[in-house]
Parts: sequence; C-alpha cells; structure tokens
Amino acid sequence: MKYGIQLPVQSQSTIYAEPWEAAAGPDDLLDLARTADRAGFDYVACCDHVAVPRRLASAMSTVWYDPVATLAFLAAATVRVRLLSHVAVVGLRHPLLTAKQYATLDHLSGGRLVLGVGAGHVEEEFEALGVDFRQRGAVLDESIEALRKALGPEEFPEHHGKLYDFQDLGQRPRPAQTRVPLWVGGSSPAAVRRAALKGDGWLPQGDPRERLPAQIERIRNLREEAVLQGPFTIGAIAEPLYVGTPTWDVGRRTLTGPPDALAESLRAYRAMGVHQIQVRFRSRSRTELTDQMAAFGAEIAPHL
Repeated sequence: MKYGIQLPVQSQSTIYAEPWEAAAGPDDLLDLARTADRAGFDYVACCDHVAVPRRLASAMSTVWYDPVATLAFLAAATVRVRLLSHVAVVGLRHPLLTAKQYATLDHLSGGRLVLGVGAGHVEEEFEALGVDFRQRGAVLDESIEALRKALGPEEFPEHHGKLYDFQDLGQRPRPAQTRVPLWVGGSSPAAVRRAALKGDGWLPQGDPRERLPAQIERIRNLREEAVLQGPFTIGAIAEPLYVGTPTWDVGRRTLTGPPDALAESLRAYRAMGVHQIQVRFRSRSRTELTDQMAAFGAEIAPHL
C-alpha cells in the first residue's frame, strides 16, 4: 500500500491548517517536498481554487496556491515523488488549456504527474469565470473525455463533444507518460460513479473508515458491469497521525502511538482494498512535521 501527502502551506483552510503555516512559504514547501521524496512518499499533492468568495474566506481562507505552478516548482527540487493535483477543478478551464499546463508539467518532471480532477463546489468561482455551476457535473464528464485525448500521445488531439470541439491544433511538448493517470475525486454517488467509469483511480473526499467498504464495493461492481479492465487505484484519507506519544493536545481523532501500533491500524485500509492512503500529521512547526514524515517513512511504511 502506497502513501502520499497533501502538502500543508499551499492550502490553508481552517479545517486542517496548523497555526505555523500562516507564516510559512516557498522554503517550507521545498523542505517538505524533499522530505517526502527521501521518505518514500508516492506523491505530494496540491489543491485548486482560483478565488475564494468573501462569504467563505473566514473558513476556507484565501491561501490557495496554484497547483500547476506549485507542482512545477517542487518538481525541480525532487527526483522521484509523483505530483498530484488533488483536485484540479478542470471544468473552470478549457481542456486544451488544462492539457497544455499539465502536459508541460509531466514533460518537465520526467513523467511524474497524476492528474486528480473534481467537480468543484464554490459557485462564485464558476460565475466569475463564466461557467455554469449547475452543469458542473456534465462539464467535468466531458472535460475528462477531452483531456484523455489532449493528454494522449497525439500531437494533434481530436475531440468532438457538446461543450468542446477541437482538431488540427497541435500541442507540444507531449506528456512524458504514454497515459497520464487520471484520478477522480469526490464521494457523492455521482462522483463515485464517475471515478469508476471514467477514471484510473478514486480520491475520496473524507470518507470515514466505516463508509469505505461500501464505496469500494460499488466501484468494483460498476467497473465489472461495464466490463472495464486494467489498473484502478483506490485511495483513502487516513485520520490525522502523530508518530509516538505527543506532549500536546493533538485532538481526539488523531491516531497516536508507537510505529507498530500505527502500522497495524493503517493496515485495515489495505484489508478493505485500498491501494494508496493519504496521510496527514499534526505538527507545531515545519521541523516537527518533517520529523514526523521521516519517522513514518522509516518506521511505519515498511509494515504497510
């Protein structure tokens, strides 16, 4: 079972941001990405919001780094860790624009992109960019199809749909990967169905452990009914972690304890059929977080 991390600093919703992140910046992101690279993390991930409306700013904050710029910045400082958009709201942009950005990122990083996509939830963003919020599901469905073509091997991709129509328009450089993995985010019935039938993987949106088995079974049934074969990556977001015994209040939901106990708890995800877990750590500083990440990679990951 592989493990990755949604990077702190680059998004600072009050739901999960730690106080130290408010004063953090590029140097902190570089250190965290390099730590993930050394500690065997499968990916580092960045979120996507173009602009946060004032009515949501007190909860979401307005700190949301651009995922393409951020992942490209980190790609140059790392060697093997993959680069995940978790998730790109691709319906806000024309598929050719999205393909140009992410194909370039994959090319520059030597084929380390994982494109995570989602429908989005902030209506004002859609309105400001001239996209119909009520049709975001349909927009995402066709965007995925168009991106499959635009991120494929052809220099002149071709797509003819209800919303997007293009051909005879060349884009180079092409992605380094023959097929860029496309993971679909979300836990609603529509999102799970979209992931099963259109994606190469599923990124749940905070499903607790007890909900995952039913969701995973539904994905398997949908793919079986559609006679879809090939690799499919099922993800999960683990509870907050703290390796060792904390001397401060890390919250009642945080999993704490020695490495063997934490590994045993996380192995339950593998038993459900999960292929990759996104881990997150409680921390009071960048140093504490990098120490936690290194300890996880050295002492817990080998037992997953």
